[in-house]
Amino acid sequence: MQKRMTITMDEAVYEGLVRVVGRRKISSFLESLARPHVVSDDLAQGYRAMAEDTEREQEALAWSEALIGDVGHASR
Repeated sequence: MQKRMTITMDEAVYEGLVRVVGRRKISSFLESLARPHVVSDDLAQGYRAMAEDTEREQEALAWSEALIGDVGHASR
């Protein structure tokens, strides 16, 4: 769900945002800047944990390498 808010900023900053980002893209731009600072990113933590699991990584590598051989047998 999205929430609407009003912020106040210097006119030069606003004009710079309009010029660089575009009038209709300011909200998305500001949200993308703020998000990493205020929302925890469990997905990145999950990927780090998976990468640290060396046994799992070795199995995943073996699986993906085995798929390479299937490409030569694909019908065209």
